[in-house]
Amino acid sequence: MVELTRVAVISDIHGNLAALEATLADIRARGVARIYNLGDLDGKGPDGPEVIDICREQCQVNLFGNWDDLMIREDVHNPLVAWHRKRLGPERLAWLKSLPYSVDFRLSGRRIRLFHASAQGIWYRVYPHSERETLLGMFQNTELTGFDTPPPHVVGYGDIHHAFIMPFFVPKNHTLFNAGSVGNALDEPRATYVLLEGVWDGEDWDAPFSIQLIRLPYDVEQVIARARALGLPETDALAIELREGIYRGMRHK
Repeated sequence: MVELTRVAVISDIHGNLAALEATLADIRARGVARIYNLGDLDGKGPDGPEVIDICREQCQVNLFGNWDDLMIREDVHNPLVAWHRKRLGPERLAWLKSLPYSVDFRLSGRRIRLFHASAQGIWYRVYPHSERETLLGMFQNTELTGFDTPPPHVVGYGDIHHAFIMPFFVPKNHTLFNAGSVGNALDEPRATYVLLEGVWDGEDWDAPFSIQLIRLPYDVEQVIARARALGLPETDALAIELREGIYRGMRHK
């Protein structure tokens, strides 16, 4: 019998400890061997330090996201970013700065590549409705992902807080997926992650392989109450996003 490995792909926790704990409990219950985190650990939610400490301990891979970039940049003077940065402290900020951009591995013959936002950069945003050329660009090797490995068959990312799985008929056997957001989902108000399953480092395309999207409830009101108690800036905007799954800037449009 073929031995299959499960890989949990989580992203965009954004300081939401309750959502992370619900996600990790589900991952443990499924007997998942590996957890890969696509970045944006802090920002928006109230518990960035706790989230970072847990991910450092429990995730086999942590990648660098755009909010992680905001945290380490001294030229960013936004009050919300400053509030988070102060709570993280220099040691956690140094750890964020050290995070890699992308990771490649193989499951059931498929080359998998994960990054936070796109092959072009952490600030280059790609949506499921983006032009086909933009979507196919996610499979290209770039200076950021490296040119020393073959291009991937399967690409997973986070950033847009909107989960999806998109197979391509052309090119054949290519799939793009978004892991959604654990702590700040903007498609529906649940913690969201993706589960990959296949033969680890296997070369056989005929071996089983799957991509599964998982959504979980958690105590949203607990997170909002915690944010208010700590005096988190923009808590009202955070509450809209967590309760309704709607980006704060789009609610009245």
